Amino acid sequence: MIRLLRADEIECRAQSVKSNGCVLLLYKDARTDMNLLDETFGNGNWQRSHEVINDNLFCNLDIWDVDKKCWVRKQDVGVESNTEKEKGQASDAFKRAGFNVGIGRELYTAPFIWINLTAEEVDNSRGKPSLSFRVKFHVSKIGYNDKREIVELEIKDQAGKVRYTLGAEQPKPKAVKATDSIESFKKELKDAMKELGMCKDDKSIDEVVKAHKLLWTNQDFKNGVAKRRKELGK
Repeated sequence: MIRLLRADEIECRAQSVKSNGCVLLLYKDARTDMNLLDETFGNGNWQRSHEVINDNLFCNLDIWDVDKKCWVRKQDVGVESNTEKEKGQASDAFKRAGFNVGIGRELYTAPFIWINLTAEEVDNSRGKPSLSFRVKFHVSKIGYNDKREIVELEIKDQAGKVRYTLGAEQPKPKAVKATDSIESFKKELKDAMKELGMCKDDKSIDEVVKAHKLLWTNQDFKNGVAKRRKELGK
């Protein structure tokens, strides 16, 4: 069985950023997959290849089964990155195939991670909030139960300050002020509907819902969530 990921093998990425905080996702990079495949099976007992199926790039991850005396294949498709199209798609397909083997599958049990941000940590120079290039987050501690589920998690920033602890009550995002509630609410709803349109599975929809607590009682938002779930279920 492939071992669970250590804290230093897990990366943090901001999924969405608001004026008062951000939602973080946990992920692994391709080097972690390669290292774990070498460590578990030996560098001569696994191989990867890529093929295009219906204009989508797939990765084939083959592992040699000593008992069966044959190659066992896991396959998955990749999505393009925002920088290098082909390289990013190939790397993503490889990491997804690695999930199928069992590498980092425990990351799917990660909790919803909200980090409060100061005004200095948010960059508004491009028209919408984004994380300042000076701000970096990393996993400092992680623990699992016997079901390989994450039960302990600590995240620190670039200065070594603890910004998130699993189980600790997280401060809620500030409510919209009455003076600008209408425009802010409209923008919140517009952003949320756009994010829903980019969702590819139920888990990503759940993350959007959690990130927009102010919209939980809005009928348009609820209809949008239901519509997207129905579209993905076809």
